[in-house]
Amino acid sequence: MKKNWNNNRVFYVVNMVFLVLCFLIVALPIVNVIASSLSTPNAVVRGKVSFWPIGFNFDAYQQILANKMLLTGYKNSIIYMTVGTCVNIVMTILAAYPLSVKDFVGRKVITSMFIFVMIFTAPLIPTYLNVKNLGLLDSMWALILPGAISVYNMVIARTYFQNSIPGEMLESARLDGCDDVGILLRMVLPLSKSIIAVLVLYYAVYHWNSYFDAFIYLSTDSKFTLQLVLRNIMSSVAALQEMVATAEQSMRAATIEVLKYAVIVVGSIPLIVLYPFIQKHFVKGVMIGSVKG
Repeated sequence: MKKNWNNNRVFYVVNMVFLVLCFLIVALPIVNVIASSLSTPNAVVRGKVSFWPIGFNFDAYQQILANKMLLTGYKNSIIYMTVGTCVNIVMTILAAYPLSVKDFVGRKVITSMFIFVMIFTAPLIPTYLNVKNLGLLDSMWALILPGAISVYNMVIARTYFQNSIPGEMLESARLDGCDDVGILLRMVLPLSKSIIAVLVLYYAVYHWNSYFDAFIYLSTDSKFTLQLVLRNIMSSVAALQEMVATAEQSMRAATIEVLKYAVIVVGSIPLIVLYPFIQKHFVKGVMIGSVKG
């Protein structure tokens, strides 16, 4: 190890400096958001907050816990993310496993059709009309069913099954009388925890950050996602900033500005909590699933 360090000292130093710079570029804005959410409204509006809270004000978080609309949006986002991710994982595996079996008839043709759909996606208006004709408008399923499967994630899962699941093991299982459903449930899935963890993270992040679909398809306030509620808060901030005329309105605009930072922090908690549990599988699953196409 010491000899390797001496031979590549310049590379390690440059690499370490580069990684530290990347970390600072990513971390400093996050620290600023957290510090702003814990500061007084006047300090935030005047731009005095950098990377340490000024005043240590917890009023924004208290308002979040007392705000029914924010809590409703938070609850809806968790429900949409959980149900949507489960649907995505099931659909992705059911599509990826058959396409990974070499003796599956029509495998290349079906794969080409998936790739075609991924490249040439439907425009917004036909998609909206389709959702409307199916009676899915203003419902949870309008955010889940149109994107029930990601072709990109399906290709990653298919490649993982092809490269990581020995074909001889599957043949042995068939000779012992196990059908394809049994092979999938008893052999393939237990050996595919890494790629499933990666897919869960990909789909969960997509659903949690999804804003445009909710903006297009949802019209009832009680069904809004957290991102849509946050958008309404930001719109209120912009409107108040344009029509500030009194000290009371100015103070309200400053309070909403701090509330916006607090909502960003609260909205990031589920993904921050989820990531450590699947981080150990993440790199392995991505590398194995993307080596060969």
